[in-house]
Amino acid sequence: MTDLDLALSLCQQEPEDHDKQTRFYDLFLNSNFYVPTQAEEGKSGEITADDSENAVPLIIDGEGEDFLMLFDREDRLYAWAGAEVSYVLVAGYALARISDPPLHWALNVGSDYPKQFLPDEIGWLRSVVENCEGEAESSSAPA
Repeated sequence: MTDLDLALSLCQQEPEDHDKQTRFYDLFLNSNFYVPTQAEEGKSGEITADDSENAVPLIIDGEGEDFLMLFDREDRLYAWAGAEVSYVLVAGYALARISDPPLHWALNVGSDYPKQFLPDEIGWLRSVVENCEGEAESSSAPA
């Protein structure tokens, strides 16, 4: 069980507990995720920074919705894929910044702690990131 698993589990046990929700989302935004990519056949493992600009994330169709797959551990990614696959490591806050509706996220599919993020939830996370970045810029500006 990872810290993210524990935070998610506590949220699910007490969905009305604002502190537990805040802890989970804060941990999510500050974690790195393995995002499977479409790659040339036979390539697997992490895509280097030089090649990451050209990496195309793997989007899965599930019941008519588009899902970006996210995994907090490499072994979970490989277990889901059934083989070693190519991936990029992306911070949660960066995912929130670049994801647009109607995209959904699927976290840790196949594990004991999966979570689906809906477009409204992703939009909210994006606004949290934008607000934090705006506050950081304001506080670092000369007076």
